[in-house]
Amino acid sequence: MEDLKMIYLSNILIVIFIFLMQPLLADYSDQRGMTNLLGNETWLRCADEMSSKNSNVYELSYVRSGTMPKSPFAGEYKPKFLPSYGLPGSKQFYTMDVLNKDVNPSNQGTQIDALGHFGYIDEPWDGEGEFNPNGAKFFGNLTLQDVKPTPNSPLLKLGIETVPPIITTAILLDVRKHALNGIAMEAGEYVTVEHLKYALSKTSIADRGILPGDIVLINTGWSDHYQDPDEKKLYYSMRPGISYNSAKFLASKKVVGVGLDTCCVDSAGDPNSDKVFEESKQNPEGIGAPAHHYFLTQVGIHTLENFRLKELVKDNVELSCAIILPLLIKGSSGSPIRPIAIGKPVR
Repeated sequence: MEDLKMIYLSNILIVIFIFLMQPLLADYSDQRGMTNLLGNETWLRCADEMSSKNSNVYELSYVRSGTMPKSPFAGEYKPKFLPSYGLPGSKQFYTMDVLNKDVNPSNQGTQIDALGHFGYIDEPWDGEGEFNPNGAKFFGNLTLQDVKPTPNSPLLKLGIETVPPIITTAILLDVRKHALNGIAMEAGEYVTVEHLKYALSKTSIADRGILPGDIVLINTGWSDHYQDPDEKKLYYSMRPGISYNSAKFLASKKVVGVGLDTCCVDSAGDPNSDKVFEESKQNPEGIGAPAHHYFLTQVGIHTLENFRLKELVKDNVELSCAIILPLLIKGSSGSPIRPIAIGKPVR
């Protein structure tokens, strides 16, 4: 009975703490998608996992380093570690480090994309001359003038500072284990709706299902290729991803975010192979990254990238409390994050 009282009290304290934080946060509800579902109900679900005696804390982020696998679109990431600085007249000194010029640290390593990270235009760009985004649309039918009125403008709306602290339950769907008999997915392969439903059916939370406000984490096995130092340069050059119909299926469940053990939620085939997977026929014409497009511009679901799921998978943590805190970087299209999951193994 005393244990039950302590669990109940801890749950109440967690909710009170989060509730008291809310007046400190700006109201960006008109620029949010599914994160508007976060609140007392998702926090209480989360508190149940946090207060379990058998729960552990799991790191979902990779260590950020100059030798980690890096995005070819976000500049070279080269931390420079400076000499120690002495303070005249003092016994103290301090240490510092800096990043190199023209790097985008928000889109390197474990990260979350802001809804303003992707937009779209009416017709495919032919790649000739300077790109002209006039007439572009973003999430919520916002225009280029609303979001990024000049080429060098920060995101005036839909930037990462509009994303609230994400504290909610996360479901692990181990597609590799349950749907593919332990075989890692290939480059260019798609996680299908059938994969997701089957993986969920094999868990102890099948009856619970995916609830509004959940995060869904998908293990494909592609993280087998993650290495630091990144000598093979394979991890970012190709990968599996989720199908367009899977993106629509997850959106129908009103999830807040979707993360895979890959660099990106979208599939990219081996450039040296002619193999084409059937699910590619689902992709809308002229849309090269359909999952990003649907999640970020159509339904307001955040894409979670470079998630380290091996420990969750090893311990079979099917349900956990995920805590994801994007940095308040005004006008940025993303943020580096150090997400954690708190949950209990299922034996």
